Amino acid sequence: TARDLTTGVINEADANKSVQAFLDANSRAGILQTDRIVLDKLTVDKIAKTVQAEIHVDLGLYFPIFGMGDMKRIAASTTAVYSDKTIEVAMMLDVTGSMAGQKIIDLRTAAANAVDSFLGGQDPANPRVRVSIVPYANSVNAGALAGSSVYVEASTSQRKQAPGNGAIQYVSGLTRPDNCATERKGTYQYSDVGPDISMVNRDYLLSAFAWPTGTAACPVAALKPLTADAAALKNVIKNFVASGGTAGHIGVQWTWYMLSENWGSVMNASQRPAKADPKKVAKIAILMTDGEFNLSYFDASTVGEVYNDAGKEPTRTAAKTLCAAMRDKGIEIFTIGFDLNEENAQATLQNCASPDTGKIKHFYQAANGTELNQAFQDIARNIESLALTR
Repeated sequence: TARDLTTGVINEADANKSVQAFLDANSRAGILQTDRIVLDKLTVDKIAKTVQAEIHVDLGLYFPIFGMGDMKRIAASTTAVYSDKTIEVAMMLDVTGSMAGQKIIDLRTAAANAVDSFLGGQDPANPRVRVSIVPYANSVNAGALAGSSVYVEASTSQRKQAPGNGAIQYVSGLTRPDNCATERKGTYQYSDVGPDISMVNRDYLLSAFAWPTGTAACPVAALKPLTADAAALKNVIKNFVASGGTAGHIGVQWTWYMLSENWGSVMNASQRPAKADPKKVAKIAILMTDGEFNLSYFDASTVGEVYNDAGKEPTRTAAKTLCAAMRDKGIEIFTIGFDLNEENAQATLQNCASPDTGKIKHFYQAANGTELNQAFQDIARNIESLALTR
C-alpha cells in the first residue's frame, strides 16, 4: 500500500480496501480461513509520510487453556514509509562510434528496461515519475527544441555567445542544416539559464568535422524531454545508431537542461521540469559512457583541434564543471562506465557522481551488457530509496 500510494496507483481513500484485499489473499494462501485476518485500523500520516496498519486474527487452539476458551486473539501493527515526492530522471546515453555492434544492442536493452522500471506501476493520468533521454555523440540532436533553442553559426565570426531566442536572426526550417547542438558559449556556458537568455550554439566547425570523418553531425535519435510515455521513450531508444566521437560535456549540458525549470518555456506543458524544491521533487541525472571524452568545439580554433582520439582535457573539465553546477542545484547524479578502462574517463565519471549515501553508490562500472542492465536497475531501486529518505 505504501508503494501504491507513492506511485499513484491508489489514493488514500482506497488504501483500506487495498490492505484488506492483501490480507484476504494471504488468508487464502495459508492455513487460515478466508477473511480471518481483520484490518482494525489504517492510519496514513501525511506529515511523517507513513502508513500504519493494525490487524488481528482469532486463532483456534488445539489445546484450549483453562479459563481462556478455545480461541486466542493475535494482534499486530506494522508501519511503512511512503513518498509523494515526484521524480524527474534524465538519462545521458552514449551512442558514439565505439558503441557499435553488441554494445549498442546492450544499451538499447538496458535503457528500455530502465524505462519500464522507472515508469511501471503508476497512474498514467497522474504520473509521479517522468523520464528524459539525451543521446549524444559528436553533438546532441535537440529535435523539436532546436528551432527555439539552437543558434546556427553561419560563419566563423559567429563563434561566440549566442543571443536569446527573442532577438535572433531566425533560421528557417528550409535552411537550418539539422537539429544538432554543441556547447553554449560565453557567460552562460556552465549555467542552466533558458534559451530566452542565451541559445545553445551549433558550432560552425561541426559540419567541417563530421563530413570528412564520415560520422553523423549528431545522433539520429533526438533527445526526449520529460515524459511518462514509456512507448515514446522506447521508440527513441530503438533508433539508437552508433556514430561519432564522445562530446560528453555536451551530453551533460543537455541532461541538465532537461531537468531545469528555466527551459520550460520551449517545452510542452507535460514536458516541463518542475520548480526545484527538494521537499516536493527529486531531480536525478544518469550519465553513461563507454569511453574517454575526446571532442569539443568551444576551445578549438580550427577543425583539426576539435577531436583527439587520446582524449581532451577541455571536454573533461567542462563536464566536471557542469556536474558540479548541477549538484549545487540539488540534482543527484549517478554515473555508469560501460566497458570503461581508461583512467581519465573513470576519473571524470567518479568526479561527476554525487557522494555515496550509506549503501547507495553513485558510480558504477559495467563490464558487459548484463552488468549494464543491472547498473540501471540498481539505480532505479536506489532512486526510490532516496525519495523516501530525503
